[in-house]
Amino acid sequence: MLKLGLTAAAGGLLPSFLRMPLLGTEDDASKPAQPDLVAVRDGSPARMFDAGIKALGGLGRFVKKGKTVLVKPNIGWDKTPSEGATTNPDLVGRIVAAACEAGAKKVYCFDHPVNREEDCYRRSGIADAVKRNGGEMRSSSDIKAYRRVAIPGAKVLKEALVHELYLDCDAVINVPILKSHGGGRMTAALKNLMGVVWDRGFWHRNDLQRCIVEFPLLRKPDLNVVDAFLVMMENGPYGATTDDLDMKRMQLLSADAVLVDCAAAKVLGRTPESVPYLKMAAELGVGSMDLDRAAIKRISLKV
Repeated sequence: MLKLGLTAAAGGLLPSFLRMPLLGTEDDASKPAQPDLVAVRDGSPARMFDAGIKALGGLGRFVKKGKTVLVKPNIGWDKTPSEGATTNPDLVGRIVAAACEAGAKKVYCFDHPVNREEDCYRRSGIADAVKRNGGEMRSSSDIKAYRRVAIPGAKVLKEALVHELYLDCDAVINVPILKSHGGGRMTAALKNLMGVVWDRGFWHRNDLQRCIVEFPLLRKPDLNVVDAFLVMMENGPYGATTDDLDMKRMQLLSADAVLVDCAAAKVLGRTPESVPYLKMAAELGVGSMDLDRAAIKRISLKV
């Protein structure tokens, strides 16, 4: 049966970055006003995003008036939201609406799924949420929408066929769902970018960990919003039974995909060091693993 996240909600068992006092209190007066990472809990996905992005300085930091935006969720599987395999549609819809409110010229959304695209888009609820909030769903099934580009500084993933929206949009908002993964150890911000390339099979055949960290050398997302509302703790990325799921009611936001993934690993009950690609990404300069030195804003919306 579905776990209710009671272990996560019990203060003594929360990850340390969530247990510490919120920034902005007297104890944290010396901390920077603009955090590196925002950790929100105990709210709906949409409400947590509104609180989190406000604390991060507002969506206007990332979305400029008259510019184009790509919102990239995980829509990889033909699953409903209650199965924890795809990004929460209410969160995706709220981000699309917020980007429109910020003055975006156009807001696009797509993913290159494992299962049939039409089924994934529909059953996840994301296609409806995007359209309802003023965005445009784009297909990933036409190879003509991809361009072959070189990955600067890569040793394994030297080039890739990358979707034109990831290459051309002025801002990329990366919105993964947090879950376990066999080969990658976990799926969060960095691994979610596999959904913008044509041949994800190459990554699995040729050192998955290395490909995950080399791809952002081409382009890093401008903002990462990790959906940790309903988390697949084991048997990801597809899931076996509802016993794999834990209702965490959390969300993590950061411009740094490595930093946010380190925090996500702890929510998943792992140490960042146990996820090989995180150390590799930090060594390549993709982002920081140093949660201890990061300015973290912690928000609880529990009434």
